[in-house]
Amino acid sequence: MTVYALVELEITNMEGMGPYVAAVSDTIAAHGGKYLVRAGNTEVVEGDLGYPAKVVLEFPTMAAAKGWYESAEYQAILPHRLNNSKGNFVWAEGA
Repeated sequence: MTVYALVELEITNMEGMGPYVAAVSDTIAAHGGKYLVRAGNTEVVEGDLGYPAKVVLEFPTMAAAKGWYESAEYQAILPHRLNNSKGNFVWAEGA
């Protein structure tokens, strides 16, 4: 079953995010993932915007998604995101 990573964040230090931004795409692709949304413009229709940047990733399976997140390559760059942004990260199975 297809799995989506739903991420919303606010970057608090763009310079500190640099190594993450430079490397994350390759780590996603290496695990069969792809971007569906990558922090483009958003428009609130109902409710609150929450964190301003929205990212949606698609993976073929939950195992592939978790394999990406837990991989040594991703774990090596993850602190750059965690230390320089705040936000939410959710797995959601799709139809």
